[in-house]
Amino acid sequence: MIFSDRDIKKALEDKQIGISPFDENLLQPSSYDMRLMNRVLVFDNYEAAVIDVREKQDVSREVIIGDKGFVLHPGEFILGSSMEIFTFSDQMVGQINGKSSLGRLGLVIHATAGFFDPGFEGQATLEMANVSRLPIRLYAEMKIAQMMFMETKTRAEFPYGSQKLGSKYKGQMGPTASLMWKNYK
Repeated sequence: MIFSDRDIKKALEDKQIGISPFDENLLQPSSYDMRLMNRVLVFDNYEAAVIDVREKQDVSREVIIGDKGFVLHPGEFILGSSMEIFTFSDQMVGQINGKSSLGRLGLVIHATAGFFDPGFEGQATLEMANVSRLPIRLYAEMKIAQMMFMETKTRAEFPYGSQKLGSKYKGQMGPTASLMWKNYK
Protein backbone atom coordinates (compact mmCIF):
# COMPACT_ATOMS: atom_id res chain seq x y z
CA MET A 1 0.00 0.00 0.00
CA ILE A 2 1.33 3.45 -0.92
CA PHE A 3 1.57 5.87 1.99
CA SER A 4 -0.48 9.07 1.98
CA ASP A 5 0.80 12.37 3.38
CA ARG A 6 -0.69 11.41 6.76
CA ASP A 7 0.99 7.99 6.65
CA ILE A 8 4.34 9.58 5.76
CA LYS A 9 4.11 11.96 8.73
CA LYS A 10 3.25 9.07 11.05
CA ALA A 11 6.09 6.92 9.67
CA LEU A 12 8.52 9.81 10.27
CA GLU A 13 7.21 10.22 13.81
CA ASP A 14 7.53 6.45 14.46
CA LYS A 15 11.04 6.40 12.90
CA GLN A 16 9.95 3.90 10.24
CA ILE A 17 11.40 6.26 7.65
CA GLY A 18 13.72 9.23 7.85
CA ILE A 19 14.01 12.28 5.59
CA SER A 20 16.76 14.76 6.35
CA PRO A 21 16.33 17.62 5.95
CA PHE A 22 12.55 17.36 6.10
CA ASP A 23 10.44 20.24 4.76
CA GLU A 24 6.69 19.86 5.14
CA ASN A 25 6.24 22.07 2.04
CA LEU A 26 7.70 19.22 -0.04
CA LEU A 27 5.12 16.71 1.20
CA GLN A 28 2.66 15.73 -1.54
CA PRO A 29 -0.62 13.75 -1.19
CA SER A 30 1.21 10.39 -1.55
CA SER A 31 4.92 11.22 -1.97
CA TYR A 32 7.73 13.53 -0.94
CA ASP A 33 9.37 15.91 -3.44
CA MET A 34 13.13 15.43 -3.68
CA ARG A 35 15.51 18.23 -4.61
CA LEU A 36 18.60 18.02 -6.81
CA MET A 37 21.96 18.28 -5.08
CA ASN A 38 24.46 20.76 -6.52
CA ARG A 39 26.78 18.03 -7.82
CA VAL A 40 26.41 15.63 -10.76
CA LEU A 41 28.62 12.99 -12.33
CA VAL A 42 29.09 13.38 -16.08
CA PHE A 43 30.53 10.68 -18.30
CA ASP A 44 33.79 11.34 -20.13
CA ASN A 45 33.13 9.27 -23.23
CA TYR A 46 36.65 9.84 -24.53
CA GLU A 47 38.27 8.17 -21.49
CA ALA A 48 37.23 4.61 -22.32
CA ALA A 49 36.28 2.79 -25.50
CA VAL A 50 33.91 0.53 -23.55
CA ILE A 51 32.65 0.12 -20.01
CA ASP A 52 33.65 -3.33 -18.78
CA VAL A 53 31.27 -4.16 -15.91
CA ARG A 54 33.85 -6.53 -14.40
CA GLU A 55 36.49 -3.81 -14.02
CA LYS A 56 36.60 -0.71 -11.84
CA GLN A 57 36.64 2.22 -14.21
CA ASP A 58 36.55 5.91 -13.56
CA VAL A 59 34.59 7.07 -16.59
CA SER A 60 32.84 9.99 -14.90
CA ARG A 61 33.82 13.23 -13.25
CA GLU A 62 32.04 15.47 -10.79
CA VAL A 63 30.63 18.81 -11.91
CA ILE A 64 29.30 21.45 -9.51
CA ILE A 65 26.01 23.03 -10.57
CA GLY A 66 26.49 26.79 -10.30
CA ASP A 67 24.02 29.65 -10.35
CA LYS A 68 23.58 29.35 -14.13
CA GLY A 69 22.53 25.71 -13.80
CA PHE A 70 23.72 22.65 -15.68
CA VAL A 71 22.76 21.99 -19.30
CA LEU A 72 21.86 18.38 -20.05
CA HIS A 73 22.10 17.91 -23.80
CA PRO A 74 19.92 15.54 -25.87
CA GLY A 75 21.08 11.94 -25.52
CA GLU A 76 23.29 12.69 -22.50
CA PHE A 77 23.21 10.62 -19.33
CA ILE A 78 24.37 11.86 -15.92
CA LEU A 79 24.15 10.79 -12.30
CA GLY A 80 22.63 13.22 -9.85
CA SER A 81 21.63 12.96 -6.22
CA SER A 82 18.85 13.99 -3.91
CA MET A 83 19.69 16.64 -1.34
CA GLU A 84 17.71 14.57 1.14
CA ILE A 85 19.06 11.61 3.07
CA PHE A 86 16.51 8.79 3.32
CA THR A 87 16.39 5.97 5.84
CA PHE A 88 14.08 2.96 5.69
CA SER A 89 13.30 0.57 8.53
CA ASP A 90 13.34 -3.18 7.91
CA GLN A 91 9.66 -3.02 6.92
CA MET A 92 9.62 0.05 4.65
CA VAL A 93 10.52 0.51 0.97
CA GLY A 94 10.73 3.52 -1.33
CA GLN A 95 10.16 4.13 -5.02
CA ILE A 96 11.37 7.15 -7.01
CA ASN A 97 9.23 8.61 -9.74
CA GLY A 98 10.04 11.58 -11.91
CA LYS A 99 8.09 14.81 -11.71
CA SER A 100 5.50 14.84 -14.49
CA SER A 101 6.34 18.43 -15.45
CA LEU A 102 9.96 17.39 -16.11
CA GLY A 103 8.96 14.19 -17.88
CA ARG A 104 6.89 16.28 -20.28
CA LEU A 105 10.12 18.09 -21.19
CA GLY A 106 11.97 14.83 -21.91
CA LEU A 107 13.86 14.42 -18.63
CA VAL A 108 14.09 10.81 -17.42
CA ILE A 109 14.96 10.64 -13.73
CA HIS A 110 15.88 6.99 -13.23
CA ALA A 111 17.00 4.48 -15.81
CA THR A 112 16.27 1.37 -13.74
CA ALA A 113 17.23 1.79 -10.10
CA GLY A 114 14.31 3.65 -8.58
CA PHE A 115 13.60 1.13 -5.80
CA PHE A 116 14.89 1.35 -2.22
CA ASP A 117 14.95 -1.80 -0.09
CA PRO A 118 14.17 -2.08 3.62
CA GLY A 119 17.26 -0.99 5.55
CA PHE A 120 18.60 1.44 2.92
CA GLU A 121 20.18 4.66 4.21
CA GLY A 122 21.65 7.47 2.15
CA GLN A 123 21.00 9.98 -0.57
CA ALA A 124 19.22 8.76 -3.68
CA THR A 125 21.37 8.57 -6.82
CA LEU A 126 19.38 9.71 -9.84
CA GLU A 127 20.11 8.20 -13.28
CA MET A 128 19.09 11.13 -15.46
CA ALA A 129 18.84 11.28 -19.24
CA ASN A 130 17.55 13.83 -21.71
CA VAL A 131 15.43 12.06 -24.33
CA SER A 132 14.20 15.28 -25.94
CA ARG A 133 15.74 17.04 -28.94
CA LEU A 134 16.50 20.20 -26.95
CA PRO A 135 18.95 20.82 -24.08
CA ILE A 136 17.40 21.02 -20.61
CA ARG A 137 18.86 23.33 -17.95
CA LEU A 138 18.85 21.87 -14.43
CA TYR A 139 19.34 23.84 -11.22
CA ALA A 140 20.61 22.88 -7.79
CA GLU A 141 17.83 22.55 -5.23
CA MET A 142 15.10 22.27 -7.89
CA LYS A 143 12.34 19.72 -7.29
CA ILE A 144 13.58 16.79 -9.39
CA ALA A 145 11.67 13.65 -8.35
CA GLN A 146 9.25 12.16 -5.86
CA MET A 147 9.81 9.41 -3.30
CA MET A 148 6.85 7.13 -2.56
CA PHE A 149 6.80 5.00 0.58
CA MET A 150 5.29 1.55 1.08
CA GLU A 151 5.27 -1.00 3.87
CA THR A 152 6.15 -4.65 3.36
CA LYS A 153 3.82 -7.32 4.76
CA THR A 154 6.53 -8.61 7.10
CA ARG A 155 9.92 -7.33 8.23
CA ALA A 156 12.83 -8.15 5.94
CA GLU A 157 14.89 -11.05 7.25
CA PHE A 158 18.02 -9.54 5.74
CA PRO A 159 17.59 -5.75 5.28
CA TYR A 160 19.73 -3.84 2.80
CA GLY A 161 23.22 -3.57 4.21
CA SER A 162 23.18 -7.03 5.82
CA GLN A 163 26.59 -8.65 5.45
CA LYS A 164 24.99 -11.64 3.70
CA LEU A 165 23.73 -9.46 0.84
CA GLY A 166 26.91 -7.64 -0.16
CA SER A 167 24.97 -4.36 -0.43
CA LYS A 168 27.15 -1.76 -2.12
CA TYR A 169 25.30 1.54 -1.75
CA LYS A 170 24.22 1.73 1.89
CA GLY A 171 25.24 5.11 3.25
CA GLN A 172 25.93 6.62 -0.17
CA MET A 173 26.29 10.38 -0.18
CA GLY A 174 26.14 12.40 -3.38
CA PRO A 175 25.90 10.95 -6.88
CA THR A 176 27.44 7.49 -6.68
CA ALA A 177 28.95 5.75 -9.69
CA SER A 178 28.29 2.08 -10.42
CA LEU A 179 29.97 -0.47 -8.17
CA MET A 180 28.95 -3.40 -10.38
CA TRP A 181 32.60 -4.47 -10.66
CA LYS A 182 32.48 -5.51 -6.97
CA ASN A 183 30.20 -8.40 -7.97
CA TYR A 184 33.24 -9.95 -9.74
CA LYS A 185 35.84 -9.53 -6.99
